[in-house]
Amino acid sequence: MEEKRVSEEKDVGPGNDSSSQTATPAVTSPSVTSSLNFWIIISMLCLCTLVSSLDALIITTALPRITDSIGGQAHYVWIANSFVVASTVVQPLYAQLSNIFGRRNPMLIALVLFSLGSGIAAGSRNVAMLIAGRVVQGLGSAGLFVLADLIVCDLVPLRDRAKFMGIVISTGTIGTTLGPIVGGALAQASWRWCFYINLPLAIPVFVVMAVFLRLKYQREPTWKSALRRVDFVGALIFIPSMTSLLLGLVMGGTVYPWGSWRIILPIVLGVVGTAVFLVHQGSPICKEPSVPPRLFRNRTSATAFFLCFTSSVLLNWATYFLPFYFQAVKGVSPLLSGVDVLPFSLFTIPSAMIAGWLLSKFGQYKPLHWVGFGLVSIAFGLLSILDAGSHTAAWACFQIIVGVGLGFILTSILPAICAPLAEEDVAAANGTFSFLRSFGFIWGITLPSIIFNDRFDHYSVRIHDESLRSQLMHGAAYGYASSGLVTSLTGDTHEEVISVYTDSLKNVWQAAVGFAVFSFLTVFLEKHITMRTELDTNFGLEEKAASDAGAKDVEAGPVDVKTS
Repeated sequence: MEEKRVSEEKDVGPGNDSSSQTATPAVTSPSVTSSLNFWIIISMLCLCTLVSSLDALIITTALPRITDSIGGQAHYVWIANSFVVASTVVQPLYAQLSNIFGRRNPMLIALVLFSLGSGIAAGSRNVAMLIAGRVVQGLGSAGLFVLADLIVCDLVPLRDRAKFMGIVISTGTIGTTLGPIVGGALAQASWRWCFYINLPLAIPVFVVMAVFLRLKYQREPTWKSALRRVDFVGALIFIPSMTSLLLGLVMGGTVYPWGSWRIILPIVLGVVGTAVFLVHQGSPICKEPSVPPRLFRNRTSATAFFLCFTSSVLLNWATYFLPFYFQAVKGVSPLLSGVDVLPFSLFTIPSAMIAGWLLSKFGQYKPLHWVGFGLVSIAFGLLSILDAGSHTAAWACFQIIVGVGLGFILTSILPAICAPLAEEDVAAANGTFSFLRSFGFIWGITLPSIIFNDRFDHYSVRIHDESLRSQLMHGAAYGYASSGLVTSLTGDTHEEVISVYTDSLKNVWQAAVGFAVFSFLTVFLEKHITMRTELDTNFGLEEKAASDAGAKDVEAGPVDVKTS
């Protein structure tokens, strides 16, 4: 029997922090998608997603050239991951700030930070300057990740959001696809263009957003009252705790062994700090939490948050280890491996858009989740049978199945999260969703890397050359896959090394099957919630924006704008 949305909203409880945002009539504007201003904003959000996703992966193939140029071989982990850590830890804070100060100003600040960080990174003369630039880039990219989804939620009704998110997410997938290829190509000329390339994309977006992104929000009477609403204590607990946890995860197995106290201590501190943060969010001390506990008090939202995390893990699982298969087992270059994974990337995009259309048409997200995780489970199982002699048709088709499955999931998770929640919780839900997505991306590298390194060491007894075996063990095999070492081997030694790589990857894909199947079974916990077909928000487009984009009043409050 179909359940009504209000039946699950009762689970959310009356403990609502929105008292400071009430007293403003909600706005319903179902025809907003027909306006030119709407499509200009959607186009700019696509560019924001493109540039941020492109930058996240463009460094992967250019990193060896960068470290050789500025002498950062010993610090490559920080160059690669400083962006990831910085872009993850501040996402819930961005969501809360957008509730208090509107969506426009945080978006413009994020674009400024991203552009500034790109300029610093491009002009770096030493490793410290490059890492600093990547951190600033990450702080800006965090806002782009959060606000792109959130602004879509402000512009279209819940049931139609997946359709437009499919458009925005698809451009992000294009960036993820092109990142390694573009990075490898630019590194041949000058690695600095891996960062300069962001500026001709981000600066025009800033200008257009400054003119056209005019969304209503309820102003506070003074700056003091606005700042009082910011959860500074929560941020001071969450950001250092999560930074500590993430640093432990990215350093483990690379900078230090997993059993080292230098890895265990930051992970433990991060876990304890996160627990303290969650307690703080539900305490009377926190007047307006950035991650309200009520988001998790209904099983549909809680389940969808979990699926957001697991789908992100599986997405990066495939993104990082599909190219690795081609480099380590097939023996192709990093650049060609980026070309070989195009079937995965190219089919993720249309399937995400199709899933968005299906959700808008039928309002059913559970079937999409079942189909998505079901296909992913099957596909990872098929990937486990690949070896050095696998035919092109086999690995291409297997990638297509993975891409279609993940595409069905990508655009249908956030609407499922928001379905049982009140519209006033959309910003907090978006911030939490975006954080869990980025957090899942990190685990999507960490978990399969741990499995691969363990299995490689286990199977390495097959390699009879003791010096070569010791060279490849203890986490070094991943890095040597693209160095030319494996392809330079001949005879039995080459066959022995390839067999170890193949069987280690087989175990990696099998572990992914278990992860995907568990996610498939978790979908049963979701309830079907009737999705809203009208836009009911205090953050919609200003009515004057479409006709008077150059007005001086940048972002009027709801009391200054006529409601439709």
